[in-house]
Amino acid sequence: MPEDTSLNSEDPSSRARVLEMQTKLHHWATADPSRRFDDLFNLVHDPATLTMAFARVAGNQGARTPGVDGLTVIEVEERIGTPGFLHDLRAALKDGSFRPLPVRERKIPKPGGSGKVRSLGIPTVADRVVQAALKLVLEPVFEADFTPVSYGFRPGRRAQDAIAEIHHFGTNGYRWVLDADIEACFDRIDHVALMDRVRTRVKDKRVLPWSRRS
Repeated sequence: MPEDTSLNSEDPSSRARVLEMQTKLHHWATADPSRRFDDLFNLVHDPATLTMAFARVAGNQGARTPGVDGLTVIEVEERIGTPGFLHDLRAALKDGSFRPLPVRERKIPKPGGSGKVRSLGIPTVADRVVQAALKLVLEPVFEADFTPVSYGFRPGRRAQDAIAEIHHFGTNGYRWVLDADIEACFDRIDHVALMDRVRTRVKDKRVLPWSRRS
């Protein structure tokens, strides 16, 4: 699995632990395409996973934007402290008391100067960290099932890679490129069908509810 360079390198031990975990998951998923993973929740609330998830959230552009609780990443660090915040979050995940809060909705203009806007849901910092932790654990499993020509929202792959692929085929006789987009895909996607696909790889019932919410 290509290394995701967005992981924060300030904590080498957590980074090494998470990358080792991801490498193993990806290897097992690749070796057995029918394998379903039944013990992933412990990896989600592992201290190293949560540490790296917080680093990822803190490194995003939205770190300065609060959710419905009014807290930004900086305020979490200053008021609570990262160790205490992650300790409490881990405890809530382990004992089952963690519950995501509603997202704060914000309208932002669509790119291109069309004058149209789109809705942006802004979760709390805690919810973002849990989402990032789930991504760290689930991504290497599902990466094994993607085809080599898939470039969207994948670690180690960029739009420039897709352009290079188009250029390669263009120099080998191909003359047509189809550019398509699914309107409001994330708003309209069938979550029942989506979770059915997730269950083909994940059978840990402690993870599945959080996958649906994230």
